[in-house]
Parts: sequence; structure tokens; C-alpha cells
Amino acid sequence: MSQVPIHPGLFTLPGDPRGPRLLAARCPSCAGLHFPAGETCPYCGTDGCREEAIGAEGRLWLWTAVRTAPPGYRGPVPYGFGVVDLPEGLRIVSRLASAEVERLREGQAVDLVIEPLFTNDAGDEVLSFAYAPREAR
Repeated sequence: MSQVPIHPGLFTLPGDPRGPRLLAARCPSCAGLHFPAGETCPYCGTDGCREEAIGAEGRLWLWTAVRTAPPGYRGPVPYGFGVVDLPEGLRIVSRLASAEVERLREGQAVDLVIEPLFTNDAGDEVLSFAYAPREAR
């Protein structure tokens, strides 16, 4: 069984020497950082943004549990969903590795994980990113 990302260019793949990271981009003109990475800066419009691996860890800011699958979602339910503050200065909307909202709290340390979300029709494991509470691992 092979593994494929849910969308190319969002995160590093297993075996990457940088470890689990999100792939953002930094603007050469205004130094703005944006995720997902893109060639053009969303803040000032400058082209030539450079990829930067970020988000190995963060702090939980907001969270909830999603108990009904949204249209097109093929992963397990319930699942956690939240906003994570990254030390690089971004807030990321992300799936959480825990749906147990009673175990989550504001400011809680979380770590990025890259994990299988579902198996596609071709039999590949589709990988996605999530943040896992540090003490739960």
C-alpha cells in the first residue's frame, strides 16, 4: 500500500529529514509568512516567495469536536478541529488528533503529526496533518 498526501505541497512526507512540518512560504519583500505555500505573497503581491518548513509544535487556541462528517470528508468521525498558534507567528486551522474536547485546554502544547486519514479508491493511504496534544502521546 502506498501513501499519498491529501493535497500536494501542504506538509512534509514520512521519511523527510526535516520531520513532520507544514510547508509555508516567506515573502522576499515584506517577509510575510503564509500557509499554504504559494509563489505570490498574499500580503503585498510580490512573486518569488520561498518555501519554509514550519509548525512542528504549537499551542492550542480554539477547539471543538466534529461529530458529523462534512460533504466529501472520508476520515473517521468524531474528530477534533481547532486553531493552533505556531511560534513562527501563524495561526493554523487544523484537524486535531483527539476528539476528546474535555482533555483539551487553551494554551496546551501540541505537536504536528502526519498520519493516514482514509484509504482512497486506488487502495492508497491518504495522509493528512493534525496536531496531537503533547501529553496524550
